[in-house]
Amino acid sequence: AAARTHRAPTTAPARARPPASAQNFSPNAAKLKSNDQLMCASTLNGLALILKELSPVGGARPMAALEATSFTLAALDTATGLKFFVVAEPGTQGLDVVLRAAYVLYCDYVLKNPFYELDMPIHCDRFDARLGRLLADVPR
Repeated sequence: AAARTHRAPTTAPARARPPASAQNFSPNAAKLKSNDQLMCASTLNGLALILKELSPVGGARPMAALEATSFTLAALDTATGLKFFVVAEPGTQGLDVVLRAAYVLYCDYVLKNPFYELDMPIHCDRFDARLGRLLADVPR
């Protein structure tokens, strides 16, 4: 049987980077600081909870998409309780598929990493690279 080896985690750069799920993958995206990204994620999470409570239909599903004239926002509530959000150009199609694929990458590269601790920023170069490739393939 082949032995599995685990690489020691690399040291973080002097300036902490934002979690991978909060990175800009488009040159057209607003350049937000880490605190601004966390504030946006918190606001979007709060909005999703409010919309679920306001729904006139009992047992309503969580917010899946929000479309505006200048952007499209898609959200995914995962089985593990994690929320994924993506903000894209208006009219971008297939964001639900992209979010599910991002969650699979998260499970494969982050959750299976023995050095990752839940509720901590994601510092996984392989996850970042695969997520970047996934998002680069999204038709615009």
